[in-house]
Amino acid sequence: MSVKTFELSPGYAISRVIRGGWQLAGGHGAIDRSQAVSDLIATFDAGIWTYDCADIYTGVEELIGAARLRLANERGLDAAAKMKVHTKLVPDLERLATISRDYIRGIVDQSLRRLKTERLDLVQFHWWDYAQPRYIEAMGWLDELRREGKLRNLGTTNFDTPRLAEILSAGIPLVSQQLQYSVLDQRPANSLAGLAEENGVSFLCYGSVAGGFLSDKWLGVAEPGTPLENRSLVKYKLIIDDFGGWDLFQQLLRALKAVGDRHAVDIATIASAWVLEQPRVAAVIVGARNQAHALANAKIMDVVLDADDRARIAAVIARGNGLEGDVYTLERDRHGRHGSIMHYNLNAGRI
Repeated sequence: MSVKTFELSPGYAISRVIRGGWQLAGGHGAIDRSQAVSDLIATFDAGIWTYDCADIYTGVEELIGAARLRLANERGLDAAAKMKVHTKLVPDLERLATISRDYIRGIVDQSLRRLKTERLDLVQFHWWDYAQPRYIEAMGWLDELRREGKLRNLGTTNFDTPRLAEILSAGIPLVSQQLQYSVLDQRPANSLAGLAEENGVSFLCYGSVAGGFLSDKWLGVAEPGTPLENRSLVKYKLIIDDFGGWDLFQQLLRALKAVGDRHAVDIATIASAWVLEQPRVAAVIVGARNQAHALANAKIMDVVLDADDRARIAAVIARGNGLEGDVYTLERDRHGRHGSIMHYNLNAGRI
């Protein structure tokens, strides 16, 4: 493994920064499709050649598919082959009780068409409700598709430690789990990292900049009132509250800023570089609104924190409450503060 690449499975390497696709789904404003494709290729040229999307991100698989096709047409098949694309498969909450092999196969075939490929690089499976116990059966159907050659690697998204252990015990060959990890939220280290270490599962981490809160923009700013600009900010403001509140968050930003000044990078870059150093972390998933953001994100892979940097950040984290519990447990409570803002049936009518 080099600083900038990670071998997620034998013969399958990814960039340690992954270009997130959620910002392209339209919830952050209108998308210029031609410009979006150009920006995705600029990300590739900046050294970020792995991309994250999902069946439920409206239009994003199609955009990444168009970027891959343009790379193939303009630079040849080798360039297109270097582009690695990870998608998620998120069955609707209302379908979990009646989920079928055909339903799973239909979503995979849809992603293949949208991404303009014959084999998906990585499918990351999410399951909304453990009270519906058929997630292992569904992952077995995905593994059938892997053996057929329709997908290369299998991963999960946001499973807790006991359920991930169940899936692994069933013989499902997982290479990764996508989860939230940041200087504000270290729940993956509570118990999941140990299980992942035992089974060779790597973490692909979103939320490393907390929806943009972990940035210079918020340093020295008064605590925002409601309503916040988008659902992402609502989500991560709850994380800040649970971490220890706005005053402590400002202390954390100041610490990250001091470290960033030493490395001549911004707060967001340091926040993501910190996550990259954590046990079992293969890559961080970061969004980019434009080409300038993509170039800035590539710098994450150049930062090497030293002991003083780590100690400065750890001192503030130690003053916080820390988020309790396992990965995604707070978000699974559909009546709680975190879970009530989720959208659960985004595939309805699309399959």
